[in-house]
Amino acid sequence: MARIPDVARTRYHEEMRAAKTTLDPAQRWAHLERAHILSQPDPWLHTGNHLAMFTLAVRQRDRREALGQIVRIIVAAPGSLAGRFPEGNTGRARVGLRQPMPTPPDLDALLHPRAA
Repeated sequence: MARIPDVARTRYHEEMRAAKTTLDPAQRWAHLERAHILSQPDPWLHTGNHLAMFTLAVRQRDRREALGQIVRIIVAAPGSLAGRFPEGNTGRARVGLRQPMPTPPDLDALLHPRAA
């Protein structure tokens, strides 16, 4: 299992808190997507993120998203433990399970800190 740098773990928790507190549904998803990118190396955080996405999809009565999140909840921990996850993937049902995506530069810097 890959270790998430402490700064990335801290940002993950900040993004998850922001997703809970913002009133704008689009912003909630944006925060959850950013948290997902950060969570992928950790099976607990990764699964917790998909549970939060599932919860939001159910609240929004988005059946397609909710069903997609059920699949992702099942595969999140094994994928993280095996180190088999597509970097940069936002975790939404509209994105392929194994589709790599560009990681936003600010998140990439947190996940891959450069030695000073």
